Order: sequence, then structure tokens, then C-alpha cells
Amino acid sequence: MSRREEYETRTEKLLESIAEANGVSVYDVEYVKEGGSFYLRVYIDRPDGVNIQDCENVSRRLSDELDREDFIPDAYILEVSSPGLGRTLKKDKHLQTAIGRKVEIKLFKPVDNRRELEGILDHFDSERIAIMDGDTIVTLKRTDVAVIRLAIDF
Repeated sequence: MSRREEYETRTEKLLESIAEANGVSVYDVEYVKEGGSFYLRVYIDRPDGVNIQDCENVSRRLSDELDREDFIPDAYILEVSSPGLGRTLKKDKHLQTAIGRKVEIKLFKPVDNRRELEGILDHFDSERIAIMDGDTIVTLKRTDVAVIRLAIDF
């Protein structure tokens, strides 16, 4: 397990009881380096959406727990937010909740001369993702998918 994965896993374990106590669920945890700074990003969610107070409550409690546990030696910035409307679908649990919904997919390399696709998420497994593109089911290797996110329709 990499250092990044260890920090994300340990943070998610700390976060579970905090999220439950605040009536939200843990959507994702990321530990990334951007522009010379480390960020610990926590995404929380609930069916009717989260608000700024939810984020603040979780942030304060999590910050206290992270200070107490002190397993991240680097200086980092803690961010707590909603995953947003056009949320990235990284894990199987995210994909499962998006079946039947419109998604946007960006590929590492073109498939049928297309690097971006949009359609209704039909099904997935450990190796493939299938979307309905008009009347056609398009099946993609998961290893070819750079990003998949919910489409935002206005």
C-alpha cells in the first residue's frame, strides 16, 4: 500500500463515525499534491445534498481527530466538500448509484476516433463499462477510461 493509499484509508476510517454522527455519508477521500502543497480532500454526501454547515461540522471534528492521530507527517490542507453535481465516479459503489443516469466519459486514447463519449450508464463489471449511446450499447475497457462523471443537464 502506498503512502497516499494509507493516508486515504486511515482518514476514511476516522471519518466514518464522524460522517454518521452528522447524518452524511463518505463519498471519497483523496490525498494529492498540487502546486507544491499537499491536500487531504474529503467528499461527503447525502440524498438531499450537503450544505456548508455539514462541511464545517465534519471538517472541525475530522481536523481534531487527524491532529490526535497525527499519522500524516507532511503539512497539508484539509478540504471538506460535496462531490458536486458532475461528480467523478471512481469506485464501484459510485457507478452502482449511477446506473440509468447520463454520464460523460473521457478516454486515455481514442476508441472509434472518439476520446469523449456521453450516454446512459447501462452496466459495469471489474473490467468493462457499458453505456447506451443513442440506440447502441458501447462497451469500454475500464483501463481505457481516464474519467467518468455524471453529466450535468441544464
